[in-house]
Amino acid sequence: MSRKDRLKNIFDEAVEELAAANSEEERRDPAGPVRTMALTLGRMEEETNALKQAIRAGEQVVDLDPKTIDASFIRDRMGEDAIEPDDELVRSIAEGGQEVPILVRVHPSKPNRYQVAYGHRRLQAAQLLGRPVKAIIRPLEDRELVVAQGIENSARQNLSYIERALFAYALEERGFERPIVMQALSTDKTELSKMISVVRQIPHRLVHSIGNAPSIGRRRWLALAELVPSRPNSSLESVVTAPSFKTATSDTRFELVFAYLTDKASKKNTATRWTADGSGRIAADIRSGGRSYTLAFKAEDATSFGAFVAEKLDTLYTEFKQKQSGD
Repeated sequence: MSRKDRLKNIFDEAVEELAAANSEEERRDPAGPVRTMALTLGRMEEETNALKQAIRAGEQVVDLDPKTIDASFIRDRMGEDAIEPDDELVRSIAEGGQEVPILVRVHPSKPNRYQVAYGHRRLQAAQLLGRPVKAIIRPLEDRELVVAQGIENSARQNLSYIERALFAYALEERGFERPIVMQALSTDKTELSKMISVVRQIPHRLVHSIGNAPSIGRRRWLALAELVPSRPNSSLESVVTAPSFKTATSDTRFELVFAYLTDKASKKNTATRWTADGSGRIAADIRSGGRSYTLAFKAEDATSFGAFVAEKLDTLYTEFKQKQSGD
């Protein structure tokens, strides 16, 4: 089955799935990942058609030396994305040639060089085969390049959730407006906000210590973002620097951090209840949450007893400090 047929089949299946979901519950919006898939497939088909139309319209296809073509100015992967000689794309180009050209622009700051916008894997395949790569050279602004790059990323099944989130964050940090970032990621406003919030809440050093975590999806990363403190403490630092952590797979490193923080949170947050003399006239819910400690008085004498305790706070604190210094 050709690549075109596979893409058509995937697209048809996605359309059928969306139609079934809409018929079951017409007023409910599809879930974020389903919306993202629909956007991605539509954008992939649009990009493929655009390249084909450019060829039909007579836009010049040239042979370029792969060594003169640089990657995008924004990284979209945490690790190398090298393809191997036995990759299906490499075999296809070796046997039948390169059917679809890549899209490049003249490098904005390096003379006699180019920057690839779309077709990174075809470029790698040409490099691996030691042959020129067929390309369309087109004037592209930065926003047009990153949109094309994002479309290609969406088509790559091995691009993980956190890599997409980092790509979105990097685009926003470079000043791209949300509509452009949404277009580049083939996603909607809600999903984009979640991606960027994950990267903002989790320290970058911790993210890169974990790695791309290919099997860890949106829900787990969002849960981790809620667990991670604003700054990793020394005990978390000891987790990520342990030899066993460094030799583990990226997915396992995520699980180790998640398990540690989950265990820490469960120990950190405790709740108990105090009652006086069994009369039920006064009781207190006591909650401890790391940097907070809460007493909530309830029942008939709650207000008067709470005021009494508040009056004694200065005396109690003095006694507390004296006890600490005595210890």
